[in-house]
Amino acid sequence: MSRFFQRLMFVLGAAVFAALGLGFALGEFGWFGVHAGGEQDGAYNQIHVYQQVLRRIQSDYVTEPNMQTVTTGALHGLLESLDADSSYLTPTEYKIWKERPSSGVAQIGITVSKRYGYATVVNVLPGSPADHEHIADGDVIEAIGDTSTRELSLAVIRLMLDGKAGSTVNLTVVKPRKADPDKLTIARAIVSTPDLSQQEYENSTVLYLKPAVITKARVDEVAAKLKANKGKKIVLDLRDASGGEEEEGIRLANLFVGQGTLAMLEGQRFPKQTFAADPAKVLTTAPLAVLVNRGTYGAAELTASAIEAAKRGDVVGERTFGEGSVQKTIDLPDGAALLLTIAKYEGPDGKKIQDEAVNPNVQVGKTPDEEIEDETPDKNDQPLDKALSILKSKNS
Repeated sequence: MSRFFQRLMFVLGAAVFAALGLGFALGEFGWFGVHAGGEQDGAYNQIHVYQQVLRRIQSDYVTEPNMQTVTTGALHGLLESLDADSSYLTPTEYKIWKERPSSGVAQIGITVSKRYGYATVVNVLPGSPADHEHIADGDVIEAIGDTSTRELSLAVIRLMLDGKAGSTVNLTVVKPRKADPDKLTIARAIVSTPDLSQQEYENSTVLYLKPAVITKARVDEVAAKLKANKGKKIVLDLRDASGGEEEEGIRLANLFVGQGTLAMLEGQRFPKQTFAADPAKVLTTAPLAVLVNRGTYGAAELTASAIEAAKRGDVVGERTFGEGSVQKTIDLPDGAALLLTIAKYEGPDGKKIQDEAVNPNVQVGKTPDEEIEDETPDKNDQPLDKALSILKSKNS
């Protein structure tokens, strides 16, 4: 068997057997169409089918195909069929991925994920190069340079967006309200994360905090503000908040929630973890409102989910993006690698954040479809106004 077939069969086998556990848990094996008890036979049959398809492509396609390209495309598609964060990296891509610097990387200032096969903008850092080019949440990056993002794994997309300060990246961006895509050349820069934003409302009885990112340092800042403003009602603005580890989102929730489960983490072969609230870490019991939108991502979603489930405060705004998982890097014999999702975070209600996101109990804001139909921008901050109205009716 040739080398590319060996590699394909290895990856197919890994993905198939990862899915087998899901099929066993559900009692039937989804799209493979086999039931628990016959999983292995079904898996091997499917691998045989894939092998035959590839051989037919190689022998019967209208022109002689580049089988390396065919194989790489098949592997990318296989991993993406699982979820946006699972990726196949070719040996060259994996080498670059391992050698990427951990700090001092220039960026264009966006958080990006994949939706409907293409790179999608989750949120944009204020004042960043992307912000100056009017890139917005929900925009689709159709191509980076001449390469469609549909052909790229999420890990590689993120690598291609980063680079040296002053270097440029060419993007083809599709906006919801425009028929024709925008061709943009954006200079990368060292992008600073916005500081913790603080304001007071309602005669200084309401403290507004916007952390922007959910890092350890930023959660520590929020904790310090809460200690310095005992008794004040709180608006925690998590709109467009991303960055940081999921554990920091759980820690942020614990500043407000003093009992019960905050989150869970579980996978097929990943030992289930339950994150319980520690009453000693609660810093305020004052009325609370949390603002979220489609750019609320990752750790911030866990915060909102825990607060909403505990009925500790009202979650106001739009449905969040839906992100919260753990990946494992699996080296392959030829120098390639898999970045495979092995566990997903769940809210206290057992719903997986990545699959179902967080739906606010107080919905405020236009849906994506309504925004396309109505291009008139909102002049007022309706979610914030609603949050303040809710808090005004509550006693400290």
